[in-house]
Amino acid sequence: MRTALLQLNVSDDPVANLEGTLGYLRQAAAEGAEFVLTPEVTNCVSTSRAHQNAMLQHEEDDITLAALQAEAKALGIWLLIGSLGLKTRDADGRFANRSFMIDPQGDVVARYDKIHMFDVDVSPEETWRESQGYRPGTQAVVAETAFGPVGLTICYDLRFPKLHAALAGAGAHILTVPAAFSPVTGAAHWHTLLRARAIETGCFVLAPAQTGLHASAAHKTRRTYGHSLVVTPWGEVQMDAGDVPGVYITDLDMGEVAKARARVPSLENARPFDGP
Repeated sequence: MRTALLQLNVSDDPVANLEGTLGYLRQAAAEGAEFVLTPEVTNCVSTSRAHQNAMLQHEEDDITLAALQAEAKALGIWLLIGSLGLKTRDADGRFANRSFMIDPQGDVVARYDKIHMFDVDVSPEETWRESQGYRPGTQAVVAETAFGPVGLTICYDLRFPKLHAALAGAGAHILTVPAAFSPVTGAAHWHTLLRARAIETGCFVLAPAQTGLHASAAHKTRRTYGHSLVVTPWGEVQMDAGDVPGVYITDLDMGEVAKARARVPSLENARPFDGP
C-alpha cells in the first residue's frame, strides 16, 4: 500500500497553513499514495492561548477539516488528519486536540481526542502545561479502513505503551503517532520509542511530524523535531524524513504484520498478573 507522510512547518495562521497542506496532499495523490497522513496540530502551531482562542474554531466550523475532507473525496484517498486544535463547549474553555480518519468519500469514519497531556519540565528553559489549554480525551479508538484496522494516538501518547498494546489487542495492524515533538526529547527518545511501540505490538507505526521553527504572530516561536518515521512491525526504520518539510512516500507490505507476530507472538503470550 502506497503511503505518504506529510512533514509540515505550519505557522499560527490556519488560512495560510491550509494552502500548503492542500498542495502537499495533491502531490502525494499524484505520486500514487492511497493513504496520506498529516502531523499533530495541522491547522495551527501556537504557544499563545489567547491567539489560539482567536484563531481556532469548533469542529463543525473548522475550515481545515472541511477543506481536507473535500480534497480527500476529490482525490479518492484515505486521509489521517493527525490532529486539529479545536474549540469545545466545555465550561473551562479548553480546546480539543483531535485526530480524524477520513475515507475516500470524504466522510469522518473515526475521531480520537489525545488522551495524555504534555505537562512536563524538559529543562529550566523549556516547560509545557498542555492540560491548561487542552482537555484530555478518555476513549481509545481503532479506525476500520480498507487496508485494515488503524489505532489512533497523538504525540505524547507515544510514551504510554499500555495504550498501544490495547489498540493492537483490539485488532490494529497500524498505529499512527502524528506529532509536534520537542527537539530535546525528540533527539533523545523519538526513534527509540517509535521502534519500541512497533516491536511490542507487531504493528506498522506511522508518525508524521511537524518540523523546524514555526512562524508566530504572538512573537514567541516554537521549534519542533521533524523526522517523520515509518517503522515496520519488526521494529526497523523504513523511512526517516529528516528535518525538511515535504511529502515522503513509502510502500507498506501489510503481510509483514502477520510475519512479525508469528516470529514473536507477544500479543498472544501476554498474561494477566497480580501486584506488585
